[in-house]
Amino acid sequence: MRSELLVLVLVVGAAGKPLSRAQTDGKKLLLVSFDGFRWDYDQDVDTPNMDQLVQDGVKAKYVTPPFLTMTSPSHFTTITGRWVEDHEVVHNMMFNTTTNLKVPHKKTLTRSEWWDNGPLPLWITAQNQGLKTASYYFPGGGANYGGQSVNRVLVEESGHPDDNETEWRQNIDTVMSWFAEEDFDLVTLYYGEPDNVGHAKGPDHPDRKQIIRQIDRTIGYLREAIGRHGLNDSLNVIITSDHGMTTVKKRPEVDEIILNKYLNLLQLASFEILDYGGFGILTPRPGKEQEVYDALSNAPNLTVYRKHQMPQSFHLAHSQRLPPIVVVADLGFNLNSRFIVYVNKGDHGYHNGEMDMKMIFRAFGPSFRRNLLFPPFDSIHTYPLMCKLLGIQPALHNGSLSVTQSMLLPHDGSKQLRVSSVLLLISILRMFFS
Repeated sequence: MRSELLVLVLVVGAAGKPLSRAQTDGKKLLLVSFDGFRWDYDQDVDTPNMDQLVQDGVKAKYVTPPFLTMTSPSHFTTITGRWVEDHEVVHNMMFNTTTNLKVPHKKTLTRSEWWDNGPLPLWITAQNQGLKTASYYFPGGGANYGGQSVNRVLVEESGHPDDNETEWRQNIDTVMSWFAEEDFDLVTLYYGEPDNVGHAKGPDHPDRKQIIRQIDRTIGYLREAIGRHGLNDSLNVIITSDHGMTTVKKRPEVDEIILNKYLNLLQLASFEILDYGGFGILTPRPGKEQEVYDALSNAPNLTVYRKHQMPQSFHLAHSQRLPPIVVVADLGFNLNSRFIVYVNKGDHGYHNGEMDMKMIFRAFGPSFRRNLLFPPFDSIHTYPLMCKLLGIQPALHNGSLSVTQSMLLPHDGSKQLRVSSVLLLISILRMFFS
């Protein structure tokens, strides 16, 4: 007994003080999202810092967002690993089909009743396993989940400018201090560009290229800040998005899809959101579902679905929150319920199979391979990858680590060295006491 105790004391002494769960099983993780960064936006712009990431880490050809290709649904799929029909954040707008409530996107960011539907986001799962987490403007971070909140949260206010490069750098400095000085394990950081420019000017406008250059400079600043804070050996970084962007077709080339031409919305529908890019939803009045479906089936440049008959690949049919009729416009066509003035020159919300809806994925850090061009994958699989990087057990999710596992180095060399040293010491002590 005495010799066994001595072995235990010596082993602990050789290995140093007992390591925390996070130190033993995982490293720190920064998840950065650039809203509306289409998969090919860096291909017609000089982006030296993003190009360097290809050599220093992993670049996926593209990532397929979930359908719906909108900010809130897609971000919540990334952070929960659940399809939209499971996490039930089914639109950017918070709505209630009974009361006709409609809350715009940024007003929903602290409305827990919109986000808290059972599936746990990564922040909460990580906190429940002893990690410290933070959300910097990331959609969903400002809500409570079963009464639990993220350790530290900053929520972007309505009207806040999204394109201030100086502020972008200040945000990075803040996040780096959280990691380096306060020992946070997971931080999610959100930027509202290039989505705003894509909407206002269109994906082909020179201003879109300018904001991509700004993003590239910001990524360069991020890498510099990581080194300045001594985090190169402990911080993994994933840079991604939520959806792409496409040019909205305009007159005189095409006619806008004004659905009131094909059915009397006031008489046949009790609730609608039909002026939101390429995606629309509505609740027919009692007994009118077939009439609404038939009328919309005659409208050009769109596809109408009964919710329960939607393709399985959409992962929307089992949603309890989504209204019974879903309308999806052909790529670039804008849905309009009546005659609302629509000014966007670019938009999203279209079928996630369209290449214009695909998004970026870059990753680098001590756990990632270098100079790896990775095949396309669905964003649902990012969640188990993040859990692996953090060394935590994932909550129930729809993704698979097998899809992204090969991005990672086969083992953590420093951890392996510690284990080998301990095993060697045990063998020596056994020989001594035998």
